[in-house]
Amino acid sequence: MSHALVIGAGPAGLMAAEELAAAGLSVTVCEAKPSVGRKLLMAGKSGLNLAKDEPFEDMMPRYFEAADPLRPILQAFDANAVQDWARALGQEIFTGSTGRVFPRAMKASPLLRAWLTRLTASGVVFRTNMRWRGWQDGNMVFDGPQGPEILRAEVTVLALGGASWARLGSDGAWAEMLAARGVDLAPFAASNVGLQIAWSPHMQKHAGEALKGVRFTAGPMASRGEAVISQTGLEGGGIYEISRAVRMRHRLVVDLLPDLDAAEATRRLSRARGKSSLSTHLRKTLKLDPVKIALAQELARPLPQEPADLAQALKALRLSHDGLRPLDQAISVAGGVRFDALTSGLMVKPLPGVFCAGEMLDWEAPTGGYLITACLATGRWAGRAAAAYVAETA
Repeated sequence: MSHALVIGAGPAGLMAAEELAAAGLSVTVCEAKPSVGRKLLMAGKSGLNLAKDEPFEDMMPRYFEAADPLRPILQAFDANAVQDWARALGQEIFTGSTGRVFPRAMKASPLLRAWLTRLTASGVVFRTNMRWRGWQDGNMVFDGPQGPEILRAEVTVLALGGASWARLGSDGAWAEMLAARGVDLAPFAASNVGLQIAWSPHMQKHAGEALKGVRFTAGPMASRGEAVISQTGLEGGGIYEISRAVRMRHRLVVDLLPDLDAAEATRRLSRARGKSSLSTHLRKTLKLDPVKIALAQELARPLPQEPADLAQALKALRLSHDGLRPLDQAISVAGGVRFDALTSGLMVKPLPGVFCAGEMLDWEAPTGGYLITACLATGRWAGRAAAAYVAETA
């Protein structure tokens, strides 16, 4: 029986292993950490958003420059297929009001357990605490539990993740090894990541509070999502969704009144203020909560006194910041193995018999189900292509 090796036991690696086993290969999955699926389990702590239930053509622009090479891969395993896959693992799923798809259990552990049970039943062997160190005489070298080990395989799928959340296994250390073998890589960059802001003490006392009902805009990207004030900046889906544009140095603006136009905001602010403080006036006329008022004072103090000028300021607050949070704190990354370095089956051109999948590839997408969908889809695609390669070269 031909032997296949999968390095990395995240969603992409597990999906590749499943396809290889289904094709009749003997499959070993090697994972550097003591257990598998760690980043999947972390994602599950916030509900495990598996997919976005929307038309395929609405989904594709979310993958930006990688949309074209990913198109056939995602057509073969789209959001509907992800839902069917989860149901086949015995997981009841539901679609939220925004179209995001979640397991009814709202966590990853039941799905992961069911998946590992199915993989084990198909003959897949898991080996943990196996850190990949590169090649030796065409074979794969690992630091194993008992020391160095060499494993031989007819085909290998690399699913080593990107370069964020190193403690969960995605440390990007593989990039140097592939570059040394002539593989063309795009540099890593943080994606879906928070902002660094040196708040004044006035703002730091709001740490942990949510900024809701606002619109963030950076260049061509906008978000109505929420953000949370932290001691060192802003976190949350509203910021993550436009972090790509921030990374590209577009100016970031926040609209505290996205449901009011400037004229209506001016009309309301023109009401008699009497002896009320400006904060009280903003709360009564515009229903601004203390967090929004604090942010306005942080970013635009002294606030204009004229109603029209104040309305304009509240609808276009320039959010000064010190850049994005460090790469290792990002939910995902841009960069990795360029698609030009791969065949249509995701085999690395300079390394026959070696395939790549998941976040190792040079693509990015916002949160909202797009990340896991593409990891599963590329893992499935690479696994099938790797099995076909074995059949063709036997």
